[in-house]
Amino acid sequence: MKIEGKRVLVTGGSSGIGRAITAALLGKGARVVISGRRQDALDAAVAELKAKGDVHGVCGDVTETAGRVATLDGALAHLGGLDILVNNAGGVRAGRLEETSEAEIRAMVEVDLVAPILLTRAALPALRASGEGLIADITSAIALIGMPFYATYAATKAGLARFDEALRRELVGEGVGVLTIYPGATDTPMMRTSRAGAEVGFTKEPAEAVADAVVVAIEGDGFEVVRGGEARAQMIALNRTDPIALDRRFADLKPALAEAVRDHSAL
Repeated sequence: MKIEGKRVLVTGGSSGIGRAITAALLGKGARVVISGRRQDALDAAVAELKAKGDVHGVCGDVTETAGRVATLDGALAHLGGLDILVNNAGGVRAGRLEETSEAEIRAMVEVDLVAPILLTRAALPALRASGEGLIADITSAIALIGMPFYATYAATKAGLARFDEALRRELVGEGVGVLTIYPGATDTPMMRTSRAGAEVGFTKEPAEAVADAVVVAIEGDGFEVVRGGEARAQMIALNRTDPIALDRRFADLKPALAEAVRDHSAL
């Protein structure tokens, strides 16, 4: 797909991976609307991103019906249509399952799984009308390799990944593609409350590196982006062929990992 001139909506686009993807797409000549829950953060992001191209902000909470309507209607009004939807808004609460509140569990399910499904459903008519539409969903490497203390987050991201796979096949031949992105640990505001580092398998990469890979995949009509290089590829393979080996590896890391992520919350 040629990105120049494409009309794009990026949810959660005021910071982190969403903001980096927005900047990368603007650099390729796309027109972008970013959404988020906080007007002040949106205004600040738009003010900085305007130097790169045509960008506009729409305030709305995609976990709420009214917020999704405002987000999509605002994007369509500003852009005059929609070619690419990037479902990036997300949240996480790490820790032992029994120490995670019902409210935190439901919040993750709503923002990481329900919201992108419902926004995608609402956006499909506009994406079909584009003639060259694309849905790009930000999941997580944890969707491919379940990590201890991220059980609910893993469930939501794996659910979104399988939603993408099924929807991609549902939309074959209908002018709308689906791209699934699996970032690893990324240096974003969402990770600020996590103290997990390389010693427990969390080697953070810049959000811009993820964004650049997404742009390459869009331009090359790819269907997935898996970050983490050869080390991640080996872990994914091992998780399929000998998952007990990974169980043992995580068992050794559990005490340090539990301490490192017990305060990791971004909801």
